[in-house]
Amino acid sequence: MRVFITGGTGLIGSAVVAELLAAGHAVTALARSDASAEKATAAGADVVRGGLTDLDVLRTGAEQADGVVHLAFSNDFSSPEALARAVAEEGAALAALGDALVGSDRPLVTVSGTPWVAGRASTEEDPLPTDGPVGGRSVSVQRALGLASRGVRSSAIRLPRTVHNEGDGGFAGLVTQIARRTGVAGYPGDGTQRWPAVHALDAAVLFRLALEKAPAGTAWHAVADEGDAVGDITAVIGRRLGIPSESVPEENFGPLGPIFATDQPSSSAHTRAALGWQPTHPGLLEDLEKIEP
Repeated sequence: MRVFITGGTGLIGSAVVAELLAAGHAVTALARSDASAEKATAAGADVVRGGLTDLDVLRTGAEQADGVVHLAFSNDFSSPEALARAVAEEGAALAALGDALVGSDRPLVTVSGTPWVAGRASTEEDPLPTDGPVGGRSVSVQRALGLASRGVRSSAIRLPRTVHNEGDGGFAGLVTQIARRTGVAGYPGDGTQRWPAVHALDAAVLFRLALEKAPAGTAWHAVADEGDAVGDITAVIGRRLGIPSESVPEENFGPLGPIFATDQPSSSAHTRAALGWQPTHPGLLEDLEKIEP
């Protein structure tokens, strides 16, 4: 099928584009910059120029495609205000994509995070939280899944907080960036809180499977590691960078501090059984060994 993708040149998107092309699909990628356009073209995708705020471009891209994968997000965590703008921008973009597909029975695969549930690993049946600094993203995703009743085969891939490749990406990647800047591989609290994780190449396979066969209105967990202790994650980061790993104030992580401090293991048992998804790439702790000192 001809697939229109947003965010097709990021860490996750690049893996998804490669997976789709390898499976015989054609890909048209949204590209905001010359660099992104060149990267998408080099990967073998066609290119449409525009960003998430170009709603007419998004609608046209969706109308001309056999299916849509939405991954783009500005990832501006510099302040609560910037994060709120990013969430609102994505919500409008996802609404435009969904509206363009109403009545077509074509797939729309979007993305969210895995929810956290006190005392246990979250499952695909657990609802997404709509409060907190990124709660608005959950609202947008639920609205997209609701399009199942309007003739859209919508589905959502719930990604863990760390999607990694070659030792970079996600929350672990952010912690590594902060560690390089501050000289401490820090974690909030006692470090026993757990973060789920998945390799980007494994996540890409799940996006393809959802595009090809996920029923309308369904959510799936792209979780390979159910939960690595944050203290174990920062221990590897600290060792690779030659710096100490220790507890630091939650405030050091800005608006993401409360999320960093939360114990949030997650299960993908249903996803594996229903879609036949089986992660095969290195887990997070092994992949972090590739961090360059």
